[in-house]
Amino acid sequence: MLNTSEIAEVLRPFVPGSVFESDNSLLSSISTYINILERWNARTNLTAIRNSRQMLTRHFGESLFAAHQLLDRDAECKVIDLGSGAGFPGLPLKLWAPRLGLTLIESQNKKATFLREVVRALELKDVEVYCGRGESYGGKADLVTMRAVEKFEDALQVTAGLVNDAGCLGVLISSSQVQTAERMLGGFRCEAIAMPSGIGEPSGRVLVVARRK
Repeated sequence: MLNTSEIAEVLRPFVPGSVFESDNSLLSSISTYINILERWNARTNLTAIRNSRQMLTRHFGESLFAAHQLLDRDAECKVIDLGSGAGFPGLPLKLWAPRLGLTLIESQNKKATFLREVVRALELKDVEVYCGRGESYGGKADLVTMRAVEKFEDALQVTAGLVNDAGCLGVLISSSQVQTAERMLGGFRCEAIAMPSGIGEPSGRVLVVARRK
């Protein structure tokens, strides 16, 4: 089990270090979250990554990097995270900007149950877990995020449809998927931002920020 100082060290490449120096509650919430994730992951396959530091880098690091790029910490916008899985990047976005309204869309009941457990344990407000497919969800949002989903092209189309007229899309993908994303998002202006690597690890991961033209 990693302590909060170790968590801050692992995550420092992804967000300004001053964030952790001034916000112990963020580190405490991440510590609680990863402990729940490891406990659930021991009996149900939420993530293939088992190492705590790798979980922090790949899941929390990437998500907080996206949060830092996409959201002010006092943002009060509506966010949808499609295909949330174990909650990334949606729940770290909520930890980063506690005032936002968040909907986590997850079609697998087992994962939706896990998400509700994390929301309860972290005492998060204004978070909805929608157990269903994105095509069936009736709402739209100012920011829609997507990461590590199956059938990438189909999911990207669904995600784009959930963005409101003045909204933004944040897609966390590998660099090899950027051209496909840009091609499919013809109605958006796209910016690809290379994500940092973890300590001693290569990255090759990209945040595509897409805004309606």
